[in-house]
Amino acid sequence: MKKNGKLKPILVFVLMIALLALFGYTAIWGWGESKSCSAADIKQGLDLAGGVSITYQVVGDEDPSAEDMSDTIYKLQKRVSQYSTEAQVYKVGSNRIGIEIPGVSDANTILSELGKPGSLVFYNTAGEEVLSGTDVTDAQPASQTNSMGNVEYVVRLVLTTEGAQKFAEATRAALPNHDPIYIVFDEAIVSAPSVQAEITDGNCVITGMASYEAASNLASTIRIGGLHLELEELQSNVVGAQLGTEAVNTALKAAIIGFILVVILMIVIYLLPGFAAALALCMYVALIVILLSAFEITLTLPGIAGIILSIGMAVDANIITFARIREELATGKTVKSATKIGYQKALSAILDGNITTLIAAAVLGWKGTGTIKGFATTLALGIILSMFTALVITRIFMWIFNEIGLDKVALYGKKKEGRPLKVVSRRGVFFAISLAVIIVGFVAMGISKANTGYVLNYRLDFVGGTQTTVDLGKSYTVPELESEVKPLFVEVTGDAAGVQIQNVDNSTQNIFKTRTLTVDERKALEQKLIDKYGITTDNIQTETISATISNEMRTDAIVAVAIASILILIYTWFRFQDVRVGTSAIVAMIHDVLVTLTMYAVIRVSVGSTFIACMLTLVGYSINDTIVVFDRIRENLKQYGKKVAKEDLANVINTSLSQTLSRSLFTSVTTVIMVICLYIFGVASIREFALPLTVGIIAGTYSSIFIATPFWYVLRTRLAKKEDGKKN
Repeated sequence: MKKNGKLKPILVFVLMIALLALFGYTAIWGWGESKSCSAADIKQGLDLAGGVSITYQVVGDEDPSAEDMSDTIYKLQKRVSQYSTEAQVYKVGSNRIGIEIPGVSDANTILSELGKPGSLVFYNTAGEEVLSGTDVTDAQPASQTNSMGNVEYVVRLVLTTEGAQKFAEATRAALPNHDPIYIVFDEAIVSAPSVQAEITDGNCVITGMASYEAASNLASTIRIGGLHLELEELQSNVVGAQLGTEAVNTALKAAIIGFILVVILMIVIYLLPGFAAALALCMYVALIVILLSAFEITLTLPGIAGIILSIGMAVDANIITFARIREELATGKTVKSATKIGYQKALSAILDGNITTLIAAAVLGWKGTGTIKGFATTLALGIILSMFTALVITRIFMWIFNEIGLDKVALYGKKKEGRPLKVVSRRGVFFAISLAVIIVGFVAMGISKANTGYVLNYRLDFVGGTQTTVDLGKSYTVPELESEVKPLFVEVTGDAAGVQIQNVDNSTQNIFKTRTLTVDERKALEQKLIDKYGITTDNIQTETISATISNEMRTDAIVAVAIASILILIYTWFRFQDVRVGTSAIVAMIHDVLVTLTMYAVIRVSVGSTFIACMLTLVGYSINDTIVVFDRIRENLKQYGKKVAKEDLANVINTSLSQTLSRSLFTSVTTVIMVICLYIFGVASIREFALPLTVGIIAGTYSSIFIATPFWYVLRTRLAKKEDGKKN
């Protein structure tokens, strides 16, 4: 009977190992000639693998207004996101726009699909123009139920005030015979809907779409045709990666080393459960590679940030559970009983922590653009997958170990009781320390503003710069450009990390992007290139480029974080029945961001494209860490009922912080290990991402313990007094 009882868990173990081997093989080698579902099959962004670079020029206007250019860039950004969420659109010179789309290599196909931006016109049957593209403010695909009760796909248009008036006249004239209104884009009819009613409010619907995809394509075409400026193609190239293959290789090396260290740490600290978590973590890594490939998600450096954060969360869910199991073992329960209860008690903390972060990821994916959307996608995928592996895969392995007789307490460890932390009584000290650090940051930013005109050391991604195209007479690889040509640029700019390099495929041209160069610096650079490579000034072209991160993109990011914060407040209010919990969590989040900004300001770390990803990573990490602490406080408060004395509240907070301290520290350590490996082995641009992320993670751990809960205590005790006063 005993042997038969062990047969089932042994068979399950063999099955799980076989699945792990299958997923591992798929993630590393893939299937078929295309290596489908493997790491090699994952689409890489412009910073990691290169893509297509297209330059458009404004038709008929050599000096368009800054407002028109900004509007055109923003709308083009929305349009090209269909090819990749990581596409970049920026201003070149005074009347040109550059578009860089990662993960693609056929410029002609993209150009034909984009058509001629700004060339949308609406005609009536007499061939007269009734609307132009600029009369349309928005076009979106949708579905509705028709008179027969069937679902049909449509395109909803919203017109400007002037456009609504013109369209009312056009539809009034066309209504008697139900004449069509022709929508012409790039001199071709893309749709000819018949007029079914006079439309006077500027809101109309185009019916007859064959599918949602057809409706989406037409809506996208109308949006790009609504640009204020008409553009024509100037040139198109296939360009190499901005970071180069070295960046990818070093990031991969760092990830492998970091992963091994995390696995070792988990086994050393948590013994047999740590081994179960290590197996589940291997499953997680394999699955996330497979899903990134299967969903055709474009991976960039910000996307890697999302994966790093989700790995930290995958470990975190296991740490929360193992800490609970050890607490139960300390009360004398058996391993099987402690495991069951531990998972039950850990569930709410895991769900609350991950759901709040998932809310932030969902909003960022909805409102964000460019790298923000890519970050949100990988983070959301990682969160969902991390919960699955922690709550299902790890638990299966734990069940197997229990069933085959590996249920000795010595293999799991007991929680040692420690002294309660005296955080609440010393809250003034912690508040003062944080405030002092933040003030130092604002002072440093003020000094920087006075000296440079910018509060931080912005790179060209935020403030634009100079693009230098050099024809060196022969083809160079990116590593060769890094070692031979880049030093010449660094001598002039003094900023090694601020030089972006791209080579143009099937060409001897190479593109270097730097901060804005003065006239003297341009001349000095030209002379260095001429002296070293024997080229002439005709081989060197320099032009000013705008920021790749536009004001609208920054606004979208801020709006997304604001909306996410409100939704998190609502969620925590519902879950904890106390809006002050969400308020305290958001205060801690703001604290972490400001502390990290202090590091940026004091050390003068360059603020480039990874900055937003870094800040968003910290937002996700901070919220998760803080909510887990509050979950334990909520549990411990249940013994007191609705009314809790001030002294008891302080004791509950201190006790809860002591109970979750090891979890907070170990989660931070495992996440920091991954990031530090990126810093040690990564190239310069990756180090600039890893350093502030390390500082932010440490700040997040500090704030969840010493800021969020004491702040909540202040809110609860102060507001409780006011409420009592009103009742009296």
